[in-house]
Amino acid sequence: MWVDHAIWWQVYPLGFTGAEPVAQPGRPVVHRLERLEKWLDYAIELGCSGLLLGPVFASETHGYDTVDHFRIDPRLGDDADFDRLIAAAHARGLRVALDGVFNHVARSFVGPPEWLRRGADGSHDTFEGHEQLVALDHSQPAVAQYVADVLRHWLARGVDGWRLDVAYAVPPEFWQGVFAQVRPEYPDAWFFGEVIHGDYAGYVAKSGLDSITQYELWKAIWSSLNDGNFFELSYALGRHDALLDTFAPQTFVGNHDVTRLATRLEDERHIGHALAILFTVAGVPSIYAGDEQAFRGLKEDRIGGDDAIRPEFPDSPHDLAVDGWPTYRLHQRLIGVRRRNPWLVRGRTTVEHLTNQTAALRTSHDDRQVLLLLNTSDDTYHFPISATGLQVAAQPENTPPPANPVEVRAHSWTLLA
Repeated sequence: MWVDHAIWWQVYPLGFTGAEPVAQPGRPVVHRLERLEKWLDYAIELGCSGLLLGPVFASETHGYDTVDHFRIDPRLGDDADFDRLIAAAHARGLRVALDGVFNHVARSFVGPPEWLRRGADGSHDTFEGHEQLVALDHSQPAVAQYVADVLRHWLARGVDGWRLDVAYAVPPEFWQGVFAQVRPEYPDAWFFGEVIHGDYAGYVAKSGLDSITQYELWKAIWSSLNDGNFFELSYALGRHDALLDTFAPQTFVGNHDVTRLATRLEDERHIGHALAILFTVAGVPSIYAGDEQAFRGLKEDRIGGDDAIRPEFPDSPHDLAVDGWPTYRLHQRLIGVRRRNPWLVRGRTTVEHLTNQTAALRTSHDDRQVLLLLNTSDDTYHFPISATGLQVAAQPENTPPPANPVEVRAHSWTLLA
């Protein structure tokens, strides 16, 4: 399937294009989606093959409070702008996936009020206490029909896949019913759900989703680097590997909901370690726009707490700060290895050597393999393992080739393939 070769560049359009934070009904349409077209070649040069868009539908504020799933947010543009963006992406070979918010809607949602779930006291149920986010009643066939109709509508307009927001709060059987209507008509569409924790494989099996967001691995990557504890990473990789019996997880080290990687890591020398892990273990990886330039941003638990991680981008890539380009080039090198070894999407990773601050991760499939050597200690480390038949495929920028491929300098890493 095409998704086996997918590497997504994730964009949060409302922030990226500088849209005003609150929609004003009656205001003229502002054609901001066209700004994204200037960045498509940038995404391709990065090595990506897909554009993963955050919310683009009419909403009240941040996009996750949808008003109408059939209408492009007028702060971003209109149907013609959307169609032009899809055409421009497809002309470059980029797949496009949309963000579908179907667990909850805005209070001004255009659908019938009886589609909204009510609590025992008769008031509307809300999503995790957010008063402006009202839960849909997923027990109603009409709601399932509506969601299926939305998915089909945009698939017919050229969309290739969907991220299903807050999938974990929706009964898995609901998705099964929706997909039963959609998949016969669009068998090549890819659907992945946002699930934070729990039984990932079980939810996929019950829901019919193709994939799940791998938050457990995300946490283990940055946490193990910060704590000097690769045993946490090893444990998470064992659980990650077991998921491959059911599905290929959607992997990431950053997205629109979490603190930026460059801010999260306590030692900036370890950014490359995190990226090397991401691009050498199984899954369908995504890069959150700006992370490839080492953008910084702290997510805070308050109103407006996402602003720092969802900034406006300059008019074109030429306007980016110069100090971000080394991280961009690092992404390019690692994505290049990934694309030359597409089997990695379902490769199995074994931890061949492990200490608190060093790890050797060998990912293989049939007779193919890559070997990632990680060292976060203050000393050069000689890994007591075999690298026969492998050559250096990637290292930190401006690092001289090692005399011995299994010898890694302090706070460095080596990828052999």
